This record gives sequence, C-alpha cells and structure tokens, in this order.
Amino acid sequence: MSVIHHNIHQLTKNTIALILAGGRGSRLMNMTDWRAKPAVPFGGKFRIIDFPLSNCVNSGIRKIGILTQYKADSLIRHIQKGWGFMRGEFGEYVDLMPAQQRIDETSWYQGTADAVLQNIDILRARKPEHILILAGDHIYKMDYAAMLVDHIEQNADLTIGCLEVSLKDASAFGVMDVDANRRVRAFVEKPANPPVMPGRTDTALASMGIYIFNADFLWEQLIKDAETKDSTHDFGKDIIPAVIDDHIVNAYPFLDLQSGQQSYWRDVGTIDAYWAANLELIGVKPDLNLYDTTWPIWTYQEQTPPAKFVFDDNGSRGQAIDSMISGGCVISGSTVRHSMVFSNVVVNAYSVIQDSMLLPQVTIGQHCRITKAIVEKGCVVPDGTVIGENLEEDKKRFYVSEGGVVLVTAEMLGQKLHFVR
Repeated sequence: MSVIHHNIHQLTKNTIALILAGGRGSRLMNMTDWRAKPAVPFGGKFRIIDFPLSNCVNSGIRKIGILTQYKADSLIRHIQKGWGFMRGEFGEYVDLMPAQQRIDETSWYQGTADAVLQNIDILRARKPEHILILAGDHIYKMDYAAMLVDHIEQNADLTIGCLEVSLKDASAFGVMDVDANRRVRAFVEKPANPPVMPGRTDTALASMGIYIFNADFLWEQLIKDAETKDSTHDFGKDIIPAVIDDHIVNAYPFLDLQSGQQSYWRDVGTIDAYWAANLELIGVKPDLNLYDTTWPIWTYQEQTPPAKFVFDDNGSRGQAIDSMISGGCVISGSTVRHSMVFSNVVVNAYSVIQDSMLLPQVTIGQHCRITKAIVEKGCVVPDGTVIGENLEEDKKRFYVSEGGVVLVTAEMLGQKLHFVR
C-alpha cells in the first residue's frame, strides 16, 4: 500500500469542497420558479444537493462551502436544518457562501469560476492544499477520496471527473480528448464531432463538472482569468482550455471498481430526466441503491408518523403497488401504482395515481385520475380532476414535456402559494 493511502485522512482533511449551487436550472421549468435547482426534492425524502453533500461526508471531506445565489431560501433552510451536525472544534463545517458582492458593489456571481474567485480571500485564509469543485445538481454516489488519491499519484495540477458516454450523447457535454495515460489534450464544450476515447470507436469522455485543483494553482488561474478580457469566467469554457497545454490536466473516469463499468450518474436537469430518475428508484434492483448502509444519503426531514393506508372496501381500498411512499402520507381508499409519493401527502377516496410523482404536502381530492404527472409541493387537486389522459387538454392548464410528463403547480391550479405584488 502506498504512503498516499496511509495518509488519506490527512489528504481529505486538507481539502475544501465547494458546491456550486447558485443556478436556477431553467430546464426544470416551473419547478425552479421559487427555488434553486439543488433544492428540488428527489427520491421521496431528499433534495438534489443531499447527494454531493453526502458524497463529501462519506468520502471524509468535512470542510464544505455551498455557493448560493438564485432564490436560495429553501436551500439555505434545508442546509441549516439538516447539515448542522459538523463539529466545528474539529475544523469541520458546511458553510453557506452567498453572492455578497465582495469584489465590487455591483457584481453577483458571473460564472462558475467567478463564484469561486469572489470567495478567494475566505478560502486562502483557510490554507487548503486542494480544492474540490462540485456541481450541486446531479444524482450519483462517488468516493471523492479515491479521485483525490489519483490526483496526487498522477502529480496533476487539475483532475477532471469524467463519464463515459456514447458519441451521440456527447454533444450535450464538455468533452475531453485524452491520450493513453488519461492526460487531457483538448477540452471542447458541446462539440458536433466529439473526440473518441483511446482504443474505442463509439465512446467519449464527458466532464461531470467535478474538478480537483491544487489550491495555489487554482488561485493563480482564477486571478489570471479575472484579468482576461472577454472571458466568461467559467471553468469549462475558460479556465480548463487555458491550462491544458502548459500544465498537467488529467481525466478521472467514474467507473465501478468491481465491474469496470460506468457508475450511476444522472443529470436531472429536465422534467423528463427528473421524472425518469425518480421512477427508476421504484424498481426491484435500481441502479441507485438508496438502501446502501455503507454509503448513506443524509438529509433533513421533519419527524412524521408512518405512512397509513386506510379502508378496505371494493372500489375504495387504500393501497400502493410498486411505489415508494414517504412518512406522513395517508392513502385513503385510493390506489397508488408505480409512483413516488413524498412526505405528508393525502390521496383521498376513489382516486388512482399512476406513473406519477406527488411532492410534499400535496392533497389529491376524491375521484381523481393522475397519470404520468409531477404534482408540485402544496398543490390541492380538486375532486374529479383528470390529468395525463388528454395531453392537448392538459396543455391548456399545465406544462407538458416533450416526453408527455405533465407538470402541475399550485399557480396553475389557481392557488397562490407565493405572494407577489
């Protein structure tokens, strides 16, 4: 075993993770009208940001900054309630780092690199050896410590976490051209003709938006980029292409250590992808195992009573089949089939929920039929409502995705959850 492996605790202890959580995520449509994308509920009881946060804690990285900007109230409250268990006396923390116009009095975060630059004085004062940059809006389980060890062993200045993707999908990502030793030779954003991996004909390496920098190297590049005219101050578009030729930039494929296959990773940035990733979890053996006690996903959830299923009459039987039902729910004389039901949801008698997601605090009236829909937090669906059976009619009231998923919000139902003058 190498000296590095013996010192892994010291490596993670001297690393600060920065989670970029300031973006809106506009492709999630009305779901991000009132919350940042990392705060969007996922998997019955979690929020999206719980996944990178849990990865950090499970990897032994307990110095974490969360860079917030867009409509961050629910995200901030979630972090304060659910992630306050770090021990400050041991140098652990989850710090909220909102855009606060530190460089001048007019500039909010202008790009991913600028968001880090605007906190450079705070970060420098903490004297980290490495900085781990993470996106706050992807679903996956990953040991960042293993990536950190690889970064050290390869003597890299920058290591980029990568996915193996098909060439037809690669044009949606930042793609790397690498040599046989995983050294990055070129980095191109959303290329029409993506470069293939060495020894492969149909696969490209795409960036996950996960970066490990040597800290001093990062400070130098951020300052240089800030002084570069016409830069968009983005890691993928500006920082990485500028350092490839003169520094050691390596790719780190995110593979399952046992099978060597691509590990689970989902970008849930569209309504269709978000719906599909949630309903995947209902399967008998889903690719993402939320029941894995060796790599738990931490979160904050209010104390709720167990889910309850009431009435056992023909035509009015409280039941759920091939579904996940969270705490605080009451399934009252109704049927939930192949659906994800979040906390404190009530489904009233004679209703049928199929292939759908009911987010927290939803109430479904009697005699409703809801199919292939996402019903947003706090909605009260009136008795007799039918959704998902006639998409042309649904489009008149709700948002319908390309894949035929119907998004229902309280505002679309004429219910004002958010007061605006």
